[in-house]
Amino acid sequence: MAMEAYASKYPDKIHTDVLSDARQACYKARDAFYACLEKESNKKPTEIASVGLLYPVECKKTRQDYDNVCRRTWVKHFDRQYCAKKRVQRLLDDNESRRGPISLPQTSTFKSPN
Repeated sequence: MAMEAYASKYPDKIHTDVLSDARQACYKARDAFYACLEKESNKKPTEIASVGLLYPVECKKTRQDYDNVCRRTWVKHFDRQYCAKKRVQRLLDDNESRRGPISLPQTSTFKSPN
């Protein structure tokens, strides 16, 4: 019933963000941001993204582009995937000094202003 009410309220609305061109633009912005993260991995991360992802200030422009092009739920999903991948890489890393869990900021840091 909720879907019927939504469909009758917005009969001609086209969600362009799920169309192919928008999806490809999102993937391109995402890849550019994560490439910047890899390239600037030696810099100190000072900016906070969603789900506790930290990134250096040099990647701020690509992050803004990424946030503007992609849906918020997609950004959170991709950030979670990236963090999980990095966590696994860190746990499996051969370098003993880098092995172990990554410490993230406290959850109180991420409370949304409502």
